[in-house]
Amino acid sequence: MYDPTVARLTYRALLGRRRALILGALPLLLIAISLVVRALAGADDQTASDLLGGLALATMVPIIGVIAGTGAIGPEIDDGSVVYLLSKPIKRPTIIFTKLIVAIAVTMVFSAVPTLIAGFILNGNGQQIAVAYTVAALVASIAYAAFFLLLGTVSRHAVVFGLVYALVWEALFGSLVPGARTLSVQQWSLAVAHEVAGGDMVTSDVGLTTATVLLVAVTVLATWYAGQKLRSLTLAGEE
Repeated sequence: MYDPTVARLTYRALLGRRRALILGALPLLLIAISLVVRALAGADDQTASDLLGGLALATMVPIIGVIAGTGAIGPEIDDGSVVYLLSKPIKRPTIIFTKLIVAIAVTMVFSAVPTLIAGFILNGNGQQIAVAYTVAALVASIAYAAFFLLLGTVSRHAVVFGLVYALVWEALFGSLVPGARTLSVQQWSLAVAHEVAGGDMVTSDVGLTTATVLLVAVTVLATWYAGQKLRSLTLAGEE
């Protein structure tokens, strides 16, 4: 289910100079803001939770997920180079699964690692806040990568749709409309973070069991459907 050649090509595409600069911008901004906040306000648990929840988990993680998930396959479909990949004797689910693993790895590195660093800068991991939000970023990275990889497979405007979801649904509706929070990857990951923190500093509108089921369901279904769409794309090219 994992092809090293496909993985190497995907890593090369995602970590090219231009995309790497984009991927690194938000993590650097998060760390810089954390340094300023710590210098001005000192170590404060509530401030750390607000910043990690509002900037890291609600904004940085989904945007990086959009870049990594759609970038893992979208550009190849847009420029037609995917035809050369599909002509190789590699199973279509293997291609999707390999690209998903790469997208997850990139999303985790560029979101979870800076979240952990920022958390330790802000309050030294007081009340397990840094670790809790890092775990949330790791969990969210898996679901976001799968969902945005699917978008990259089915739409030529995947980046636009992904940013709309990340910035409008997750950041706006997810914070203002109670019902929308149930269908939010952010809230599902926060449920896991709440379990890790074990206090009231990290909260979620979704229970842990529900969040776990939905995270797994979205990841599995998005990966499966992306494989089916890639299979259809192969048939269309052969016709």
